[in-house]
Amino acid sequence: MDVSHNTFSNGLLYIGFNQDQGCFVCGTENGFRVFNCDPLKEKERHDFNDGGGLGRVEMLFRCNYLALVGHCGPRAKYPPNKVMIWDDLKKIAVIEMEFSSTVRSVKLRRDRIVVALETMVKVYTFTQTPQQLHVFETYPNPKGLCVLCPSSTNSLLAFPGQNAGQVEIVDLGNTEKGSTTVAAHETSLSCISMNLQGTLLATASEKGTLIRIFETFNGTMVNELRRGSHAALIYCINFNHDSSLLCVSSDHGTIHIFAVDDHKKNRQSS
Repeated sequence: MDVSHNTFSNGLLYIGFNQDQGCFVCGTENGFRVFNCDPLKEKERHDFNDGGGLGRVEMLFRCNYLALVGHCGPRAKYPPNKVMIWDDLKKIAVIEMEFSSTVRSVKLRRDRIVVALETMVKVYTFTQTPQQLHVFETYPNPKGLCVLCPSSTNSLLAFPGQNAGQVEIVDLGNTEKGSTTVAAHETSLSCISMNLQGTLLATASEKGTLIRIFETFNGTMVNELRRGSHAALIYCINFNHDSSLLCVSSDHGTIHIFAVDDHKKNRQSS
């Protein structure tokens, strides 16, 4: 999540969890830091001597590879149109990928690198010389919305479709069968999230009042959760490990926890 506009003057530019949410990484004006979640403890820290502003940092579980993207402000370590794959054992960038426009987000699997640009998502092999495999056109996507299932048995990728409020779900292990189009909302998407197993997709629109949950297999909506009646900017949506609960945070300074299956446990929010 981009936090470069936070008001605390703490040098923090980006925060993101790894694939199993056991760690999180912070991109700063000087480099990056990796923290273990439970217990909370700093595990790794790297500050660049020549200026190290990082607008995006993506972990690959707990291994030594991270994807780094510079930010658009001063003292950026890398330009915002490049993805650098960093080997934290060697303390060097081992792969450099350059694009014609600003990189909005990066997602990693052990076998794939996925890069979201303003109007397209590109998929590459995770090799020393990445080979482009797929290009998917999207609706304007300034937030870089894109989720990649981390499961070794499920290769699903979800991203905005070509129309407002749509989500495309593609199986990277079998792209020949085509994508599943989900008409999730009438207005533009603000957040999408997939559970760890890759079976459920949660979405929110820029209005932010409703969270909808869909089966990734066929795009069927299985739940609709009301966060409130007033518009809100949704920052984050996350399933817990067994997908029984869903957490939603917003610019209202609130966190909502929903029961995914047992609707009776959910209180009406206003």
